Amino acid sequence: MQATGTLNQQETIRRRLPVIIAFLVVVSSVMILRLASFQLALPPEVQSYLESLRDAGYRRTLELAADRGVVYDRNGEPMAVNTLDYMVGISPNLISEPRRTAQQLASALGLNELEVFESITSDEPWVQLAARVPASVRQQLNQMDIVGLTMTPIPRRSYPQGPLAAHIIGFVGGDLRGYYGVEGYYQDQLAGQIREREISRIPFDLPEITQIGHGRDVVLTIDRDIQFLAESELLRAIQESGATQGTILIMNPRDGEILAMANYPTFDPNAYFNITDENALRNPAVSDQYEPGSVMKVITVAAALDRNAITPDWTYNDQGALNIAGITVRNWNRQAAGVVDVTRMLVDSLNVGAASVAQQMGREAFYQEFDDFGFGRTTGIDLEGEASGAMPVPGDPTWSEANFITSSFGQGIAVTPLQMLTAVSAIANDGLMMQPHVVRQFINGDEVINAQPSALGRPISAEAADAVTQMMVAVVNSGLDNAASLPGYTIAGKTGTAEIPTAIGTYEANASITTFVGFLPADDPQVAILIKLDRPRDYWASQVTAPVFRRLVERLVILMEIPTDDIRLLLASQGGSVNGIQR
Repeated sequence: MQATGTLNQQETIRRRLPVIIAFLVVVSSVMILRLASFQLALPPEVQSYLESLRDAGYRRTLELAADRGVVYDRNGEPMAVNTLDYMVGISPNLISEPRRTAQQLASALGLNELEVFESITSDEPWVQLAARVPASVRQQLNQMDIVGLTMTPIPRRSYPQGPLAAHIIGFVGGDLRGYYGVEGYYQDQLAGQIREREISRIPFDLPEITQIGHGRDVVLTIDRDIQFLAESELLRAIQESGATQGTILIMNPRDGEILAMANYPTFDPNAYFNITDENALRNPAVSDQYEPGSVMKVITVAAALDRNAITPDWTYNDQGALNIAGITVRNWNRQAAGVVDVTRMLVDSLNVGAASVAQQMGREAFYQEFDDFGFGRTTGIDLEGEASGAMPVPGDPTWSEANFITSSFGQGIAVTPLQMLTAVSAIANDGLMMQPHVVRQFINGDEVINAQPSALGRPISAEAADAVTQMMVAVVNSGLDNAASLPGYTIAGKTGTAEIPTAIGTYEANASITTFVGFLPADDPQVAILIKLDRPRDYWASQVTAPVFRRLVERLVILMEIPTDDIRLLLASQGGSVNGIQR
């Protein structure tokens, strides 16, 4: 029986064997065909799907920028340069000693060791450990020789002078775009071409750093040393006067070049992201409007002289108060000066005198002259955020006859510090008003493009400018502003003490904005300067800003090598140069 069963089983196997063999042949054929199909091109939709799965885990797109143009001061000192930060990542599956590696990385990157350990033992193919680290940290990491560690270069803007001239320069954000200052205004010229590059997240496909479309270099009109002097003196003035903020502007009245533009408070463009109030990034010298006060009297007198409404020896009877246009104009000291000429009016800074001059000139001529001086519109300086000021004129809803009178002594009219300096610089420059600018040159490879000085117009004649200059010299030599005088130099200047308007149309009690505007040497001006301090403890500009001007120019004439008047006259008589060295 057992032999018969065995025979039956063998017979069954023989009958089924062809079926099994046929099945194996079919399966083998299918597998061979499937393997062969892998050598053929996949349908586009399948190929795209597979690549997306691959890239989701192992590839990413990195935005790379070519070199941004470097910013220099007028003497070639770098103010804004390019450097690299590094994004640090790692491939966990390549780490053989995770505990030791976590300890090393945490120490170098300043991270929590446990969090680093969890990251480098994860199942992810690649993890980011730090978004940005400086080159010094990269060097430290390189010395550790950690397999699987990636350090991807990321362009960053660096400002080697720190906060110096921050409002002029601006900054470059994380999006590689310039903001504020020349970084924002000249974004297109400074920026290189941004391009995208796909890179692997494993350490075998790092991007090659190549430069294309290098941005133009920019040379500023700013002198770093003069800028430092202005910022130092401004800080000292703030500390000594208790002012809440301030501005110092230094300009060449002959060509409109800004040599220094200092503001307080300021910021460090290397750490712009720490600024919580965006207003702190704005440039007060060009964006803040204020009523300038008695500084405006020199413009009123210049305008009236230009229109022949008055002459330098014109006089009026100052009774200390003037009832006109529904208001009473009073002098700052509430006293009558009697019969005075125009020079005495400026020397004693008489409001009644300025109002009388405006009345003598007439409304139409007054506003035409003030328009010629550029009030109520921007100067066009090459910086972002410039304000236009505010000059109500007949026909405006906010205008009144009283506004015409008060504008003559700087009340009811708003200017920026730059507008005020630009207007006074026209007096220094024989009546020709130059457009202020902060860029001197563009450098594009071997090509150097010089910025050309541009005139905004001629608001007054050379004769009127010379007459007002002599009056401003008298103001400094023998007037309320004598604290601005500097032995050996003839200085033309004028202070202004302005009340601060409120939102409800009144003025703050016991608060002022003090201004001094001046230029020197008066007979051949090399520099025009404006100093503005807000809410100092002492009320009057003659007490606050005039002494700051003297301290500033004491050091400035040395920096710019401007000789004293007697040396200049001696050089001129001998046929030598009487100008300071153009830095």
